[in-house]
Amino acid sequence: MMKPLFTSPRWRWLLAVLLGLFLAPLAVSFGGRLVGPASALDWRTARGDSSGQAPDPATTEEAVLQVYAARAFGWRGAFGVHTWFALKPTGADRYVRAEVIGWGVRHGYPAVRISGRVPDGYWFGNRPEILLERRGDGVDQLIARVLEAATRYPHADSYRLWPGPNSNTFTAYVARQVPQLRLELPAHAIGKDYLTGGALIAPAPSGTGKQVSLYGLAGLLVAAEEGIELNLLGLTLGLDLSPPALKLPGIGRLGPS
Repeated sequence: MMKPLFTSPRWRWLLAVLLGLFLAPLAVSFGGRLVGPASALDWRTARGDSSGQAPDPATTEEAVLQVYAARAFGWRGAFGVHTWFALKPTGADRYVRAEVIGWGVRHGYPAVRISGRVPDGYWFGNRPEILLERRGDGVDQLIARVLEAATRYPHADSYRLWPGPNSNTFTAYVARQVPQLRLELPAHAIGKDYLTGGALIAPAPSGTGKQVSLYGLAGLLVAAEEGIELNLLGLTLGLDLSPPALKLPGIGRLGPS
């Protein structure tokens, strides 16, 4: 009589290794948030000023398109990041910031916020990093397409922290609509694998491959830009080949950027 598949010692060992690969990095990240400076942050006094990474529009004539990611506030930062677009058309004297924010949605505020907020501001005390930057020729057209996609985002009035739709669902959606960006979102951008419209198959956010996902809870992504990513309960474990790097839950990319 054949034994059930996962009762064999070999399969139990493989399952234990897989769970360890998902949970161990997450435990490290969570521990760092508990004992690090982020644990003492108060949202009312946390930094939100410029991090000095966006070109000054007063002295920058050319168009600028940037995508930022910063650790989420409080304990959420152990799991993931918040992402957004910073956009400055040619000759503009200020940036437009496009993102999804959950605060206020339950009280009738829209989830999609197109605003003049600080383009490269600290996210409740967490310094952002630039995921993508495009400048100069052709960028005005990209900016127009990003803003158009933002207006067509199908979850404009809804937000769910996990597994989505959230801020990273929005950024990934826009990236899929504008594949010329070739945007690779970090592994700990939880919500990026939540496919809009109930889809099970979609292009990778970078537009260089495909992914399958069951409501952001389980899935697989294979793409030239992202490499190979396995998604489980919103957490991503992956391997990037160009340049070589590990992608770990909570920690993100471990290797050359």
